[in-house]
Amino acid sequence: MRLARALIIGCGCRGQELARALKRDGHQVRGTTRTGKRLAQIERAGAEAVVADPYRLATVTPLLEGVSVVVWPMGSATGTAEEIDAVHTTRLETLLAKLVDSGVRGLVYEATGSVRGDLLRRGAAQVRKSGEWFRMPVEVVEHDPADHDGWTEAMSAAVGRILDA
Repeated sequence: MRLARALIIGCGCRGQELARALKRDGHQVRGTTRTGKRLAQIERAGAEAVVADPYRLATVTPLLEGVSVVVWPMGSATGTAEEIDAVHTTRLETLLAKLVDSGVRGLVYEATGSVRGDLLRRGAAQVRKSGEWFRMPVEVVEHDPADHDGWTEAMSAAVGRILDA
């Protein structure tokens, strides 16, 4: 596996564990939070912390520069029903289209969590479809997020497969 930079969009508690694991593997990591309240926590996890909101992609797209893989761990995203719906549908679809014209190699999508199952299935289907259509490596991770260590391992392995593709 080659060393690279990962962008974790939504670097909450599990995202920070993933950041630590990716750092241990030698990768550079950038993690986002919607507010400045978690910046210090993300930095302590070893990631470059930035404020960006996946519901407002204009705050995310400038962060793609120099990134090899995007991680979308939104299976337990919080916010309004409209925001959560959009994060797994229109915003995700738009981001996938933007990745084609960027230097990003691929995307890892979390397809389990507390978000409604139909939204997660729709998001997973969109990721797979975009991967085929754009000939871009994608990974859909369906590991139970309650198994923190197993989840971190599954997400980290998915990042590795994209980098090896």
